[in-house]
Amino acid sequence: MPEFIKTYVRWVDRLNYAVGRFAMYLLFAMMAILLWSSISKAISGEPFGLLDAPAHWTLLMAQFAITAYYMLGGAYSLQLGSNVRMDLLYGSWSAKTKAWADSFTVLALLFYLGVLLYGGIVSTEYAIQYGERAPGLWQSYLWPIKILMCVGIVLMILQVLAIFFRDVATIRGVTLESGPAASEIADQIKTEVTGGAN
Repeated sequence: MPEFIKTYVRWVDRLNYAVGRFAMYLLFAMMAILLWSSISKAISGEPFGLLDAPAHWTLLMAQFAITAYYMLGGAYSLQLGSNVRMDLLYGSWSAKTKAWADSFTVLALLFYLGVLLYGGIVSTEYAIQYGERAPGLWQSYLWPIKILMCVGIVLMILQVLAIFFRDVATIRGVTLESGPAASEIADQIKTEVTGGAN
């Protein structure tokens, strides 16, 4: 494989590893926001009178946090191979046969992500141009989360291309170096799930 492809795969794996590890903690941010929502509702009103009204921004902010969580974590999920597959026949195939199948099916995924990115860009342009806001009391601007969604889609496209190059290398009998500890993390997750059984 050419050196620039090896470098591309290595850098994309590193980038998506870092972004994915960051995105994991957005789940805790969402939980904290929803906890504050519950607390603010409990202490507002007559019995306590500590707050004039519950925090109206919490539900939308929690939705933004979970959207960022799964959009930014998508490429990391692909990197670890933890995406959902139909394993009826695939599981019994050799690594080379899997690579052949994946190198063709990746085209459908790239088409889907391309259409998704196009729609995201058009929607983001609209949100910026017209100052689109979320309905409800808070009425937050929507362009920041839409930009974040487009970034997540671009990261997935980059990771899918890295996976494609890795599949082509497997077909040619070459092993491409993975990103930082991605395979180790996948092995660790499998060990935790199976309880150390081989």
